[in-house]
Amino acid sequence: MSPSGFSASSTAEEVTHEIDGTGLTAIVTGTTNGIGTETARVLALRGVHVIMGVRNMVAAKDVKEAILKEIPKAKVNVMELDLSSMASVRKFVSQFNSSGLPLNILINNAGICSTRFMLSKDNIELQFATNYLGHFLLTNLLLDTMKKTAHESKKEGRIINVSSEGHRYTYPEGILFDKINDESCYQKWRAYGQSKLANILHANELARCLKEDGVHITANSVHPGAIVTNIANHGHYDAPYLLNVLGKYEIKSVQQGAATTCYVALHPQVKGINGEYFSDNNLAKPSSQGKDTDLAKKLWDFSMKLIE
Repeated sequence: MSPSGFSASSTAEEVTHEIDGTGLTAIVTGTTNGIGTETARVLALRGVHVIMGVRNMVAAKDVKEAILKEIPKAKVNVMELDLSSMASVRKFVSQFNSSGLPLNILINNAGICSTRFMLSKDNIELQFATNYLGHFLLTNLLLDTMKKTAHESKKEGRIINVSSEGHRYTYPEGILFDKINDESCYQKWRAYGQSKLANILHANELARCLKEDGVHITANSVHPGAIVTNIANHGHYDAPYLLNVLGKYEIKSVQQGAATTCYVALHPQVKGINGEYFSDNNLAKPSSQGKDTDLAKKLWDFSMKLIE
């Protein structure tokens, strides 16, 4: 039996069974398909007030309606959020803060995968901008609200970065600081791996800062599992490479894929665990680069300059 009592085949509903999330508020990014949708649904099922941060408002309204049809008492709101645009992230946070809602849980889930080389509206390579930097800025801007909520509610705040085992397939240097936007160096799968390594390093450095400040908030990263539909949805993918990489892992259903995120977001077993990497609803070990504290600090400083 695994330490948590759960495994790769456990579903999000199973790992949150009998957990009451009433009174908690969560922001989940990227909830219009796949594991994001399932994460929002299961949190809502457990009584959490879910704010869906989404780019596609039409698709999000359909997801919200489906959740409310299944769970009539669910508390779900939809807000527009394009993580590839810093202006959109700032607008989202401003609107959220204006609502006066508390914030207990932040799930940085949205992502794109192995796209051809493109730059964001802020002229940053699109996978790095969407998967990592937008979430870095979002987290940074929401921290004060989370600190206030944790202090007033006396409940631990939790930040979860959805990473991937793909973080092991980054560029040899880990993060191409000087060439992040250089098309001549760009390899779509390594760029994806780079963005997912950045998610882990962000959670680790954030956890260190929170611990240092004595704040009642944890930050962790998770690998949801290999879910072909979710990755393939983005269209620009190399099937032989994908199957070679994913062949090493058990292919999961969306219900199983959302489990580790929901486990880390809600389960009492995870209380106080900070700066760790989870896979299959248990603690796991990231790559050596994923544990590199100097690299994490360098990335943090680099990111702070980018969001100025």
